[in-house]
Amino acid sequence: MSDLDLNLLVALDALLAEQSVSAAARRLGLSTSAMSRTLSRLRTALGDPILVPAGRGMVATPHALAIAEDVHLLKDAVKAVLSPPSTVDIREVRRHFTIRANEAFVLLYAADLSAAVTNAAPGIRLRFAPRSDKDVQALREAAIDLDIGVLPRDSGELRCQSLFEDRFVGVARVGHPIFEADRITAERYAACGHVLFSTQADYAGPVDRALGELGLHRDARLIVPSFPAVIAVAAASDLIGSVPKSYCKSGAMREIRTFDLPVAVPGFNIVQAWHPRMDADPAHRWLRALIFETFHTR
Repeated sequence: MSDLDLNLLVALDALLAEQSVSAAARRLGLSTSAMSRTLSRLRTALGDPILVPAGRGMVATPHALAIAEDVHLLKDAVKAVLSPPSTVDIREVRRHFTIRANEAFVLLYAADLSAAVTNAAPGIRLRFAPRSDKDVQALREAAIDLDIGVLPRDSGELRCQSLFEDRFVGVARVGHPIFEADRITAERYAACGHVLFSTQADYAGPVDRALGELGLHRDARLIVPSFPAVIAVAAASDLIGSVPKSYCKSGAMREIRTFDLPVAVPGFNIVQAWHPRMDADPAHRWLRALIFETFHTR
């Protein structure tokens, strides 16, 4: 295989189809002399004359006729393999995609994304996997197709696209004493009982760091495993919480009020991440574009 020249396959297909050196040369945009040299190489490689003179023309040998159909199929197959991915009719695609995202993202956006996908590509199914593990190895091993959330620190070779900017806001039930004063100070905020989101034993986050710079700390009374749980607990108790603003959709916030945090907490970027081997995959590229458009047309 080390001496294999795939261009010989293209030339052989043209020679067998035309049974003429000059006609095959015109077909491939070559000079007659160049095609003659290629025919000599083919004769050496195959150990067969391939085309022999017959009057004023040429005819194929029995071996050449026997392999003609295989040569044509192989040429087309090689061309398909060595060409960029072709466009696809997305409505004809039958495929499942696994997206890793946290519970809140699924609750807020999965229905809209599913409807958009079904409308454009009824053969595509989405599966949302929990984001309890943010290891990028799952993308590398194709266990998941997309990862949506805050970009992990060890993103390495991953491709990423920003979906939207987010920031933390405070949440408390309607009628909570924290709203009685004209202004929510850092001291009043820290003194309240808090419900916090954390999946780890160490629950200190950006809000705690900002309070710590002022010599304050939150009175953490309850730790829950998701931001929707923070909102549910805050709505039913005197505990207050902090959640990404994007999670505060009006339909789920009838018993909750939001407020700007009284400390400076940096915002963060929500991205979709994928492995670079999926860059050129037509269906994967279509799904990424649909998800991007879903958030940028809101």
